[in-house]
Amino acid sequence: MGTDKTNAPRKRGRLWFVSELYYPEDTSTGYYVTGIAEGLAADEAVAVLCSQPTYAARGTRAPSHERRKGVEIWRCAGTTLDKDRLLSRCVNLTTISLSIFGNALRRFRQGDVVVVTTNPPTLPFVAVISARLRGTRCVLLVHDVYPEVLVASGLFSERSTAVRLLAALQRVLYHWMDKIVVIGRDMELLVARRAAVADSKTARIPNWADLDDVRPTARDANPLIAQLGLAEKFIVQYSGNMGRTHGLESVIAAAERLRGNGEIHLLLIGGGAKKSWLEHAVVDRRLTNVTILPYQPRSAIGVSLNACDIALISFAPGMAGVSVPSRMYNVMAAGKPIVAVADPQSELAQLVREERIGWVTPPGDAERIASTIAEASSDRAALAEMGTRARAAAERKYSYNRVISAYRSVVSELLAPDPQRPHSRERV
Repeated sequence: MGTDKTNAPRKRGRLWFVSELYYPEDTSTGYYVTGIAEGLAADEAVAVLCSQPTYAARGTRAPSHERRKGVEIWRCAGTTLDKDRLLSRCVNLTTISLSIFGNALRRFRQGDVVVVTTNPPTLPFVAVISARLRGTRCVLLVHDVYPEVLVASGLFSERSTAVRLLAALQRVLYHWMDKIVVIGRDMELLVARRAAVADSKTARIPNWADLDDVRPTARDANPLIAQLGLAEKFIVQYSGNMGRTHGLESVIAAAERLRGNGEIHLLLIGGGAKKSWLEHAVVDRRLTNVTILPYQPRSAIGVSLNACDIALISFAPGMAGVSVPSRMYNVMAAGKPIVAVADPQSELAQLVREERIGWVTPPGDAERIASTIAEASSDRAALAEMGTRARAAAERKYSYNRVISAYRSVVSELLAPDPQRPHSRERV
């Protein structure tokens, strides 16, 4: 007897992640997308479309197809030029997006669910068009809000034609998506205002702290502090991307104001479009109270984040809702108080105030940044209490298992067969 295919139960689809960055990229988006995909692979068939490394691991040639920790990975062809050069970055996003588009059309199947990141800004359009053509659902994982991030970085004027056009395209993109995941409260408000989407369409899921790899450790036993000869200093650490949106000009201006205080030293760790400017500024202004280091290996993250007395997380004005700094969760895991140079309504500022783990100063105000650092250095007992609260909040709210459980709920609902959803291909 033949099988009635019309009434047969529909097979559960595959969960796809589409991202420029994936393992072996272990910074920023690449690290978190890798963690989410691997965390969900225990319950779902998970696959990834990504590029060859273009950030910290640029120059590494990874396999074009492999299976790792339960996830099937296809790395698509494309250029891997220096992403810190604007023209090179534009070439990369074009070639990578086109390559991923071709692969998506070949590999997506009806009933699948696609999760796509917002970077580069062309990628969500590639993913959602592919999803519509292949009859799959699509989830947007928002790490940066466009076009606001381009305005905040100074690349475009808010009133430019390009920004207005991109804003209109983003509204269309949000409405095409089946679900939108944001990583902060300020971002949730900005997306809702930008797209006027229903509350049921958005889910707020923060990034996580690496609670096992990053723990508070004794300052006098820190090998990086000893190596740098800073044991006698009050160390203020900035760690992460040194990009156009991070307000590093005011950080350097604050260092100038603090140079007369021989106790305070700024330790800047990372890389990005502003790193070269930072290095030249330190030399030109003869700032002996500033040390700049490259990104430290992720295997040494516990050592590097503990190589300070307080952490400084800085943004340019107008970044509330545009981006949420994932590094703050690991700073909390290390038990470090935070000086948040951020808009008062930002997720970062809200978290610091709610958990009572530091100070909030307005972006661009070097005098306030300097005076806040000086104030922090004068009360070590208060710093210890803030550090204890920071670690406790990280354990309570930002564990990996808690975050993966939230993603599991989102994708399980979308992967479940929907009898009202048409079986034929959907067209844009």
